[in-house]
Amino acid sequence: MSELLKVPTMAEFMAQGKQPEVLFWVGCAGSFDDRAKKITKAFVKLLNKAQVEFAVLGTEESCTGDPAKRAGNEFLFQMQAVTNIEVMNAYDIKKIVTACPHCFNTIKNEYPELGGNYEVMHHTEFLKSLLDDGRLTIEGGKFKGKRITFHDPCYLGRANNVYEAPRDLIIKLEAELIEMKNCKKNGLCCGAGGAQMFKDAEKGDKEVNIERTEQALEIKPDIIAAGCPFCNTMMTDGIKVKEREDDVTVMDIAELIANAQDL
Repeated sequence: MSELLKVPTMAEFMAQGKQPEVLFWVGCAGSFDDRAKKITKAFVKLLNKAQVEFAVLGTEESCTGDPAKRAGNEFLFQMQAVTNIEVMNAYDIKKIVTACPHCFNTIKNEYPELGGNYEVMHHTEFLKSLLDDGRLTIEGGKFKGKRITFHDPCYLGRANNVYEAPRDLIIKLEAELIEMKNCKKNGLCCGAGGAQMFKDAEKGDKEVNIERTEQALEIKPDIIAAGCPFCNTMMTDGIKVKEREDDVTVMDIAELIANAQDL
């Protein structure tokens, strides 16, 4: 558990005249949010274990511009996006993996019109490909037989039709996959979308994350699995409001796999 994580930067690869197999886009949450940093570490442990030659941009990475765009500031979005595109194109980046569906959606669907054309994968898709290629193995371990439900992040599921990769990984953990009444195409937002993460909610009867947490608790899960740092925060807040932290855990798919491996 205590072995050092290898996280090379693009600048280091460039200095050696090498190209990484994939660029790991960490994102703001994965870089600065204490809870999301654990997801970043879990994913890096899995990349190291699978011996993936990856790199990060480090201090050269800045926000994709997603929150600015969702909040309506197109000008700021384009400035942030073009800055990132110039950096990535200078490094001749071809393939990107990220653990944040907001970054995933923005780089995949909104960067091309500004000159940023890359193959972009969500970390659940990438982990699934490592598994299929035999570079990573998953044993159920401590999650065997546990009731796990997967909350579909809006920008992963409904915006980009990625539903099966995260579920396939849960099944590989020999866990019991259970579905909420609103799932896949009919999924419900965790309450953080549209830059709501960063502002107070408008007047209403109920917070969205409470509604979603209630849907999850209805089916009596041991673990609520997420694939997005924002969803993770919102669902964790919901669990706290319902005072169920003792018996229900919110975890990212990468954390589930890394913990099953005791990495």
